[in-house]
Amino acid sequence: MMTTGQLGASAAAGGQNAGRDLYSAGIVEEPVLNDPSATPMSPKTRVMLVDDHVIVRQGIRMVLESVGDLQVVAEAGSMRSAVDGAIRTHPDVILMDVRLFEGNGIEATREIRARIPNSKVIIVTSFDDDEALFASIMAGASGYLLKRVDSAQLVRAIREVAAGNSLLDPAVTDRVLQRLRRDPNAAKDDKLARLTAREDGILRLVAEGKTNSQIAQVVHLSELTVKNHVSTILGKLEVARRTEAAAYLVRRTSSFS
Repeated sequence: MMTTGQLGASAAAGGQNAGRDLYSAGIVEEPVLNDPSATPMSPKTRVMLVDDHVIVRQGIRMVLESVGDLQVVAEAGSMRSAVDGAIRTHPDVILMDVRLFEGNGIEATREIRARIPNSKVIIVTSFDDDEALFASIMAGASGYLLKRVDSAQLVRAIREVAAGNSLLDPAVTDRVLQRLRRDPNAAKDDKLARLTAREDGILRLVAEGKTNSQIAQVVHLSELTVKNHVSTILGKLEVARRTEAAAYLVRRTSSFS
């Protein structure tokens, strides 16, 4: 994502040349912004921006509003205004900063997901520590991005989450997977011990952020069979969502390391 300085320079430009200035600054990668699958009649993905820096929100809004299939419907800078705004507008996707006025993005995500389960949240932060990642997943976030991602990656991430897919920043995913691979003792956990070898393998692919379709290709099963396995895994781990199952595996892994 753009730095505060870059966003500020772009937002300050304003006027008819705002979009062009974003491209010339290298902030937006023009070829990937328009979704080729979108049609004039396709409903736009409704996005809410939550960040305690107004200038950052302005910059991101300019980027998203240059994309035909995305629409910014609300902004907030504090935890309370984020929750209230989400309840009022029911956005499809919320870009949520971790640090907010009067609270934090993790708490806001937990409350929003409890009250508006159809709204998906992407945590966007400058900090790539494991605890923030795990807390985000446990709060119900569908994705976790570092602010160094560029505009094209941000747009793709919003589309992925809006389509129902989970998302993890590749750098964060690599570190989480390293922790998973170091753990030879996961079977010591009572709930993980309930899983068959096949289910354990599928759970680890879920923790990588893979979709059912992608998992099916890896394990050479039908997508429906993978879906059934995932449902069984959720039942055995006593969780409701695949992100919670992934977080459970990660947390149990770290407790044994």
